[in-house]
Amino acid sequence: MVSAEILGLQAGELPEPLNGDVVQRWQSVLERCDTSELNAARQWYCDFAASSRRIELLRAFACSPALADLCVRHPEWLPALDDKALLANSVAADSWRNELLAECATCSSAEDLARVLRQFRNRHWLRIVWRDLNRLAEMEETVADLSHMAEACVDVALDFLHRQLCEERGQPQSKAGTPQQLVVIAMGKLGAGELNLSSDIDLIFAYPEAGETAGAARSVDNQEFFIRLGQRLIKALDTRTADGFVFRVDMRLRPYGQSGPLVISFDALEEYYQDQGRDWERYALIKARCIAGDRTAGAQLLAQLRPFVYRRYLDFSAIESLREMKGMIQREVLRRQLQDNIKLGAGGIREIEFIAQCFQLIRGGQELPLQALELQTILQELAKQQYLPVDVVSELIEAYRFLRNTEHAIQAARDQQTQQLPSSDSERCALALAMGFTGDWAAFVAALSEHRQRVSHCFANVIAPVETDVERPHLSHQRWRSMLDDLHQDVVRATLEEAGFDAADEAARLLVALLKGASVQRMQGRGRDRLYGLLPLLLEDLCGVSAPTETLLRLIPFIEAVLRRTAYLVLLIENPGARGRLVELCDASPWIARQLAAHPVLLDELLDARSLYSMPDKDGLTSELRQRLLRIEGDDLEAQMEALRYFRLAHVLRVAASEVTDSLPLMKVSDYLTAIAEVVLAAVLDIAWQNLIDKHGSPVPAGDDQRHFVVLGYGKLGGIELSYGSDLDLVFLHDLPSSAMTDGDRQVDAGTFFTRLGQRIIHILTTTTRLGALYEVDMRLRPSGNSGLLVSSFTAFSDYQQNQAWTWEHQALVRVRAVAGDAKLAEKFDDLRRQILCKTRQQAALAEEVIAMRQKMREHLLLGVNKNTEFDLKQGEGGIVDIEFMVQYAVLAWSHQHPPLTHYTDNIRILESLNNNGLISSADTQALIDAYKAFRSQAHRLSLQEQKGRIANTALGAERKNVSRLWQQLMFST
Repeated sequence: MVSAEILGLQAGELPEPLNGDVVQRWQSVLERCDTSELNAARQWYCDFAASSRRIELLRAFACSPALADLCVRHPEWLPALDDKALLANSVAADSWRNELLAECATCSSAEDLARVLRQFRNRHWLRIVWRDLNRLAEMEETVADLSHMAEACVDVALDFLHRQLCEERGQPQSKAGTPQQLVVIAMGKLGAGELNLSSDIDLIFAYPEAGETAGAARSVDNQEFFIRLGQRLIKALDTRTADGFVFRVDMRLRPYGQSGPLVISFDALEEYYQDQGRDWERYALIKARCIAGDRTAGAQLLAQLRPFVYRRYLDFSAIESLREMKGMIQREVLRRQLQDNIKLGAGGIREIEFIAQCFQLIRGGQELPLQALELQTILQELAKQQYLPVDVVSELIEAYRFLRNTEHAIQAARDQQTQQLPSSDSERCALALAMGFTGDWAAFVAALSEHRQRVSHCFANVIAPVETDVERPHLSHQRWRSMLDDLHQDVVRATLEEAGFDAADEAARLLVALLKGASVQRMQGRGRDRLYGLLPLLLEDLCGVSAPTETLLRLIPFIEAVLRRTAYLVLLIENPGARGRLVELCDASPWIARQLAAHPVLLDELLDARSLYSMPDKDGLTSELRQRLLRIEGDDLEAQMEALRYFRLAHVLRVAASEVTDSLPLMKVSDYLTAIAEVVLAAVLDIAWQNLIDKHGSPVPAGDDQRHFVVLGYGKLGGIELSYGSDLDLVFLHDLPSSAMTDGDRQVDAGTFFTRLGQRIIHILTTTTRLGALYEVDMRLRPSGNSGLLVSSFTAFSDYQQNQAWTWEHQALVRVRAVAGDAKLAEKFDDLRRQILCKTRQQAALAEEVIAMRQKMREHLLLGVNKNTEFDLKQGEGGIVDIEFMVQYAVLAWSHQHPPLTHYTDNIRILESLNNNGLISSADTQALIDAYKAFRSQAHRLSLQEQKGRIANTALGAERKNVSRLWQQLMFST
């Protein structure tokens, strides 16, 4: 045992709070060296601690427990690095690959490769952290070394695995016989050569041309070969072993994200970006760089993609999308309370990157120097071209270097991917020491705050919001303040009466109860000031609505919900447009008011009227949700679930806002609500699939890019007729042999895998989180209902539908379609559905069964409805369900003679198809369509008013009469 006194810490060498930890780490290292094999290493540590360079050792051990842990596990590494002068000197950029190649020369298996890669990474991580914490290397060298190391690991691993796979499957070739190699494109920080100490690496895999392998007993097509190669490469880098991992690999930036194939051809990649590429994907490709494989082909690919990224003209069309990105950043900072995050928080690294990349997207097509990858190069070019003042650029570069050094010091402590400032005193002291503040946390925070304020100021002025007129002071502002200062019910009532409030007594009671309630009384002075600053503005806005007291009643739960989140009060004070929209929407709909009170975070959606009242198409919804999920770690299910819920809540709010302001017709309302559900389901499937294959591996054979799983939507979802409170009627199918096994370490058969996949999907959809559940799910329409398997094989489903299904189950098939999952399996289902619906049926017997089922529903579901005064829009005689049953009967009765009747799943287009096939007259078709739209429009309005789907018995009489007449005509004429 070597005593701690050998270290001989002197007063002032380190901040006193760190001494104990350093001594303990020192003892652990020397105890580890207390063997004859490591005697030389122990001597090196003792000699180094007595040398003029001892402060390097002290700082490294003080600031990085992770570094000290590596020294305990591999005490020989530091002496070996020092012997080669690698602690004191830089490593040449061209030496990384050669060093790793030499170490891999004896590797004969993927396991050998994995071990060598991890030891190479860990040894150089140790060297890089040592030099960074001791400022033997500038920030620029640190990020370059990390990027060179990652590039070498990817490149050498790919070469090894390519050769290994060629021995198994043959050499991939183009159709012309040209050998093919995988191309690895690095995105993000690795693409720019700016990795941090714990970065993921964002990659995209592609190959030049279609073809197949040659030289093996059985050839496979190139895509299958390269998918398998990509999987092996990810495993070599990403899998955690006893030696740790090399780099976490993130493939979500590839076309179609997690739902897309792992590897695609150049042509497919170009077609995707040209036809479907979004602005955020342009933003991501700014830093794309080929780092491994066929670099010549990779450079050609990126050159072909450049016109997508950089327009040849000044691209002012990008400004709006950049403004939206900026707004998203600002709202995320507010919502997630990111002030201690030096990357994502206000004035952080992300804002500096955004400043530079704005200019790149807008001007990069004309200014070729702005197409550089490195951030500091871009900033210097902005000063050179006078796009930003020289002093501002200098401040940004200085701040960037300070923030990146801080990021490295934070990550060096535990080798963890975080940019969060520490909370414990010892960690704060170590960070302040690493940053040159001799352990003085307050001095470090002051310097950090100064840098961040400068960044925030510049960020605020880049892509500024559209200017609006400053709101004139309210003429009645003093009247409201006086009332609030003298909070007696009589005074309040009189003031409200003067302002034109209906039911002023009730409004006064509500307002006084709010302000004298415990929640307001407990507010601190600043929060109370903000509330009293908002209320006069809100009350004045209420004067402009038709029912001020009723709207005030709806607003009070919202006000109570934000009392402790006073940033929302400030938002409403400073944004009259958002405040006006809040009042307008709460006046129009108690349902909207309740949504906002339950989820005040949705107030963000009211800031911009253009986005609130404009609905993106389904592709736009998909792109937006994908962007949200890309910002979340792939294994953070809780954060993914919250992102999904916010996305759905926000977009459903937009639909409701557009409907109550009459800017969106009924059919579009249902279209958008259905599209939102479909986009969410696709994302949920992606997340659940990834979760299951991480645990069990994939049940799909290698080279097969299909999942062999599909989600069927029944009822309103299948019929593209969702409303605000609709649940989702779902059925899950798969078409793999149930005995097939997954390829992971914890193997399960395909039947078990798909059952667990279905369970995980339902869990993600129905679990109640802070933002509620995504959707209620009804699985009772699957074969055999609740007693049946959760996930059916396609064969079993087909057999059930052909031989066991009841007539009502075939009725349900009229409104079924695949809403998520594989296109090929969806086509198989469409064929089966068409086959079932086109069966020849005895019409009289069919009509009898449909009528009996309708009568049974009516008897069961109309209990409690007073038929003399009320009409139930859905179940009442001559209502919605009568139309639906007529449509279903017609499809089942006549599709064998008129197959086009099976093309659609929504009632309107089926009715039109019946008319086009000469089965129902134009007049009767229009009468049914008009009635159906009228009933559903009324039901939507009642839903937004939180009322039951019932109207006065005298309402919509002509429409109901037409439906009843046609019911008699159609159902009793056979």
